[in-house]
Amino acid sequence: MDVITRILEEKIIAILRGISAEYMLSAAEALRKGGITCLEIALDHRSEKAAEEACEALRRLDAAFGQKLCIGAGTVLSAEEVRRCAHAGAKYIISPNVRADVIAETKKLGLVSIPGAYTPTEIIAAHEAGADIVKLFPVGEMGVSYIKALRGPLGHIRLAAVGGITPENCASFQQAGCCCIGVGSSLVDREAAENGDWDKITGTAEKYREAMGMSVPSTARNRMIGGNERQK
Repeated sequence: MDVITRILEEKIIAILRGISAEYMLSAAEALRKGGITCLEIALDHRSEKAAEEACEALRRLDAAFGQKLCIGAGTVLSAEEVRRCAHAGAKYIISPNVRADVIAETKKLGLVSIPGAYTPTEIIAAHEAGADIVKLFPVGEMGVSYIKALRGPLGHIRLAAVGGITPENCASFQQAGCCCIGVGSSLVDREAAENGDWDKITGTAEKYREAMGMSVPSTARNRMIGGNERQK
């Protein structure tokens, strides 16, 4: 299965931002158990060391999980960062903005391009530059009515909803025409990760899948059934 097809079928990209390297593999496994296998490792630009740690996380996840996960890099701001992330194992490149050189380098390396846009002008510019999916960000500020308005003239462009996505509203963005969603801290809770509360992250992943109309993995169903039996 190619990367675009997998993203479109999985529908949910979990954004791992600010998660310490020591917790990254466990967080990824918790998400996988909950049925979410598309992960975005966000680059931290506050320091060169922080950005390199994100690339190291990409390498470790790729080595540990292989095709069990579909891993991409996020907050990619330059063509050089595209090359570094591709070398580390990223299969798709996500940015908060539209830069033609970033999109071009992504496509040159055979990766999926998902730049971020806000206005119709930016969305069209990203699409014409070669973007595979355009990330609407921050979509929570726009609302579902904005998505519906965009889909009229821009129905030929795949749109992803990112920013302010919750289990309560994610389905509405899907129904409005977004092909997938990206979810950060409301899914991958930093405090839960630091406390080793992996069941919380797994449970939240299940909630998002159910809200998006997808089944919960059989292992998760068994766990929930077991929990219900214990409560009786």
